[in-house]
Amino acid sequence: MKDLKETCKLAVVQAAPVMFQRQSCVEKALDLIAKAAEMGAELIVFPELFIPGYPYGMTYGFTVGHREEAGRQDWKAYYDNSIVVPGEETDRIAQAAKQHGVYVSIGVSERDGVTGTLYNTNLVFTPDGRLDAVHRKLKPTGAERVVWGDADRNFFPVTDSPWGPIGSMICWESYMPLARVALYQKGVTLYISPNTNDNEEWQSTIRHIALEGRCYFINCNMYFTRDMYPKNLSPLEHIDVLDEVVCRGGSCVVDPYGHYVTQPVWDKEEIILAQLDMSAVPMSRMEFDPCGHYARPDVLKLSVLDQ
Repeated sequence: MKDLKETCKLAVVQAAPVMFQRQSCVEKALDLIAKAAEMGAELIVFPELFIPGYPYGMTYGFTVGHREEAGRQDWKAYYDNSIVVPGEETDRIAQAAKQHGVYVSIGVSERDGVTGTLYNTNLVFTPDGRLDAVHRKLKPTGAERVVWGDADRNFFPVTDSPWGPIGSMICWESYMPLARVALYQKGVTLYISPNTNDNEEWQSTIRHIALEGRCYFINCNMYFTRDMYPKNLSPLEHIDVLDEVVCRGGSCVVDPYGHYVTQPVWDKEEIILAQLDMSAVPMSRMEFDPCGHYARPDVLKLSVLDQ
């Protein structure tokens, strides 16, 4: 492990997207980047699919062997508001990262520029205005597979930073043990989890992963409500039955010992600030390093078929 900068000033942005409106989402992201940078943040993290929002509860008229035309129209609206990477939207975020001298991690619905396939993607930008990492979710969860495809390239990218390698796993990817090991093998010190998961059990998961990986776990969730969905969706009955608060948030930061640095924040938008003591990472690995001295590569070995 290289020498790490002593502290990382982190901002976890728990915020609501402007549902199905990519330009408005970008504008909101740029505003929040500026605010977080003004608060002293060096690394700014946004939730999963912040552009153009997570379509929680929607079916797009899809059932086994059958599709509804109205659902196809809703899917097209989501497609139209997904972004090509790189493209105009990523250029604007990259410029903001450069302007404020910060690292930015943000979740987007990516539209492949050739095939048109959508991917649930997390992007990491560096302070010099470079789009450094494009991580497509390895396996969409459940009915997400109607909307987004499996990752097909550049598996488990990490970004070099003064605080060590930054990596990301999107929501339930973190339940895939071998995927976690793929990041641990790259020495990740900052494990970013953009997600839409306000389940109580998730809090136990993230504390375990921080302790297992001997890294900081950055849990960045959304807060959004039922009335934020577009009013022109058809049909609306799947939205009407949702709770008033669709996703409560729960964003927080966990240290390499599995302890909360910041407690989970519920039921509101907030920029959560944390100052991370990076010396905790190497110190926590004194007695346990999952891919170093506590590993047995002669017995157990993970191979990643990268493309």
